[in-house]
Amino acid sequence: MTGGSRGIGAEIARRLAGEGFALTVAARQEAGVAAAVEQLRAEFGVEVHGVAANMASESDVARLAAEHEKRFGRLDLLVLGAGMGTDEPISALRPKAYDLQLAVNLRAPVLLVSQLLPLLRSTAKANPAAGARVVALASITGVAGEAGLAVYGASKAALISFCETLSLEESAAGVSATAVAPGYVDTDMTEHLRDRLERSSMLTVGDVAELVLSLTRLSAAAVVPTIVVTRAGPQMWRA
Repeated sequence: MTGGSRGIGAEIARRLAGEGFALTVAARQEAGVAAAVEQLRAEFGVEVHGVAANMASESDVARLAAEHEKRFGRLDLLVLGAGMGTDEPISALRPKAYDLQLAVNLRAPVLLVSQLLPLLRSTAKANPAAGARVVALASITGVAGEAGLAVYGASKAALISFCETLSLEESAAGVSATAVAPGYVDTDMTEHLRDRLERSSMLTVGDVAELVLSLTRLSAAAVVPTIVVTRAGPQMWRA
């Protein structure tokens, strides 16, 4: 899984390790990857392979795919957890920030799925009852626009569409995809919002991880295109 060293990704990795999954955990910072791998191995005793990879780098994405295949030779669940965003109005968009968000949030997942699709197919063929799944961490801003998050929301909307298309093309052979689109989750990425949002009003990383784990328990016959999770209160369909 990508983005597995902190926040939502780290909690998903913990839940999967607790279920006995062997894992490849990828994140940009080598120190963060090493710490995550050590913790998962110590707490759950599962096989964990760590890969430091920058999702904005095409060569790093390719290396991640190759290392996982070489190490494990199968892929039951691919979690696309890496992501980044900037909060700025359309009138002040910076090309560099635009390019980076599209590279990490959309281009990297598309490339990684493309490179790992043969492995997903072979895993699904070997285990037809369960198949193989892709889960992408999108955002509710990809479903309903949010002021200041134009590029982030657009990248997540495209990721949702990509997951739907992947299921259309591959689910008959046992490979399906789900985009999980939550509102604001209490992580370090939303720390800048705490002057106007109480932490208790946000979703928890456990909320999202539980949904991802539930998908692993479905049969291959069950395709779930998108899961939208909004926060409690009057702001339904808002981040």
